[in-house]
Amino acid sequence: MEKDMEKFLEKANVLIEALPYIQKFNRKIVIVKYGGSAMTDHSLEQKVIEDAVLLKLTGFKVIIVHGGGKEISRWVDKVGKEPKFVDGLRVTDEETMEIAEMVLNKVNKNLVAMVEKLGVKAVGVSGKDGNLLKVNKKLSSSGEDIGYVGNITEVNPKILYDLLEKDFLPIVAPIGLDDEYHSYNINADDAACEIAKAVDAEKLAFLTDVEGLYKDFNDKSTFISRISVSEAKRLIESGTIQGGMLPKLRNCTEAIDEGVHRVHILDGRIPHCLLLEIFTKKGIGTAIVADEDPINLEV
Repeated sequence: MEKDMEKFLEKANVLIEALPYIQKFNRKIVIVKYGGSAMTDHSLEQKVIEDAVLLKLTGFKVIIVHGGGKEISRWVDKVGKEPKFVDGLRVTDEETMEIAEMVLNKVNKNLVAMVEKLGVKAVGVSGKDGNLLKVNKKLSSSGEDIGYVGNITEVNPKILYDLLEKDFLPIVAPIGLDDEYHSYNINADDAACEIAKAVDAEKLAFLTDVEGLYKDFNDKSTFISRISVSEAKRLIESGTIQGGMLPKLRNCTEAIDEGVHRVHILDGRIPHCLLLEIFTKKGIGTAIVADEDPINLEV
């Protein structure tokens, strides 16, 4: 009986620890960029959706922006095409664009069903709906034409505001339209970042396949749990940050500069990583904060 009581008290303490975070972020917009391994492992996928639903039910205004790169590559391979990437961007010809849109819409509606199953109303949209994401053609860093890859030029968030006002959880697939109404595939990190800026999100959380940010990725003792936007820019300029983390960190600093209060880089392979980061004092990932954000602020 005593051991049972200890377990009950531990659960109560967890809820009490979450209380100030629930109070602080009630009715605030949180963008969750969902991708990586958490999308290919059904158990992790379920836990991410559970986290998003719990955030919604505790008063957060949650918007999910999802990727689907691994699933797109699988279907491209199925039709006998070889996936090709330049500067980390998928070379997207007309046929690949059709596959990408098909896959992303399928992923989108699967996520809608998972949220609905947990008792929360969800609506899946793409960047084409309501003219949400307007784009032009994105070129590689060397100026190479990589096909139907979109660079976001404008975000029209009215459809997202309308859905949030009606108590829906919007789930966004990263597809946009250019001025001639051609469909373009968009990097999901870029889409999440631009949407977060457009809706003045309180938080933007990236679910990734790494623990967070390191000064030296090969030295686990250099893990950074919290960093100001100025410090993050210095790491970028010094060349300390390399590989796929570099564009992600650039997105993070741009989001902070344009009004997003905090950006979180989380390991989506850890069950319930969103709840652990947002509702606990220490968190588990890396938080990038504005320079004026007090370094000892706990919530």
